[in-house]
Amino acid sequence: MDAFDAGAGSLLRQPKAVWATAGASVVAFMGIGLVDPILPSIAQGLDATASQVSLLFTSYFLITAVAMLVTGFVSSRIGGRKTLLLGLAFVVVFAGLAGTSDSVAELVGFRAGWGLGNALFVSTALAVIVGAAAGGSAAAILLYESALGLGMACGPLLGALLGDASWRYPFFGTAFLMAIGFLCITVFLKEQPRPARKTSLLDPIKALGHGGLASAAASAFFYNYTFFTVLAFTPFVLDMTPYKSGAVFFAWGVLLAVFSVLVAPRLQRRFGSLKVLGGSLVLLAVDVLALGYGSHTTAIVCTILSGAFIGVNNTVYTELALGVSDAPRPVASAGYNFVRWFAAAAAPYFAPKIEEWSDIHIPFVVAAVTAVLGALVVLVRRNALTHEAEELESKHATEDSVAVFAN
Repeated sequence: MDAFDAGAGSLLRQPKAVWATAGASVVAFMGIGLVDPILPSIAQGLDATASQVSLLFTSYFLITAVAMLVTGFVSSRIGGRKTLLLGLAFVVVFAGLAGTSDSVAELVGFRAGWGLGNALFVSTALAVIVGAAAGGSAAAILLYESALGLGMACGPLLGALLGDASWRYPFFGTAFLMAIGFLCITVFLKEQPRPARKTSLLDPIKALGHGGLASAAASAFFYNYTFFTVLAFTPFVLDMTPYKSGAVFFAWGVLLAVFSVLVAPRLQRRFGSLKVLGGSLVLLAVDVLALGYGSHTTAIVCTILSGAFIGVNNTVYTELALGVSDAPRPVASAGYNFVRWFAAAAAPYFAPKIEEWSDIHIPFVVAAVTAVLGALVVLVRRNALTHEAEELESKHATEDSVAVFAN
């Protein structure tokens, strides 16, 4: 048994509390891609333009970004379990309300409330999984990335299946699934120990004063613009039925999950985190350009293929953000996410606008440029990231050796 297989084995042997949190995380991440296959249907049902409907992503991630400054403040005072439940309650309420919307403005507003709940849940879930998981932080991060990949894959599929009858049903379906997640967390997760020191609202900003964390966040900012151009703008380019669009993004999500959990760790061990990240960002830029300028079939293939590069990037960025500085993991994660989610809010707004100002190809040119900029940040700031990346890989090797010995 090699080190990776040993780590994969420990990944499956987790307490019920970890599985309950990871299961609810799957549903939380489903909410991100849920609306992908039904964006054209929402636009038609509410008599809205592509740029108006894209605000569903913008409001969601803008609130998510700002809320990242609040999550640590809240969880350090009321505890991780109560913060998770509060976030889930927000999602249940606002996802349900989103399904009752009679206008784009209402839907955008309810998605903002949904984003607040998702921020409270997702940022705390990562800290809870890392704290409670067996097998060390590497296994916990892989479990979290597995939940992300599975949620990203199943979200478009659920959106297509329910959205084929009505664009409202996916929102009701998410509210129902999150209510189940609420019950699972209530039953299986005990209250987590609170940190000795309460987190202030400014701690995540102060954490960004660390050169390595700031560099990782800046690079992730550019990368996320590319990521969410693909996620939010491509459905309008493909112009397919909910079923077909859902199938495309399901395949995209499967690749994302496989490459984030199985492929990325192997590449990191062989080539090093920074080389893998830089190379993956450049390949993503090439893929996005082909998506924008290729035929309809090429666009479908490149959309699916982008999931592989996005999966690799997600894993490496998450590990860098959690291990690159000496800040507590929840604080470092909040500061990092505060920066990168602004790009996730910007891309869905600007991509349709750029198309209106120019043509359908230019949004993908911009997305390719931002991916390259993300790689350039990694290259230019490699000295700030190299030491931490080497320590991270050394730590993972130690954890793998312990896992092999245990087996």
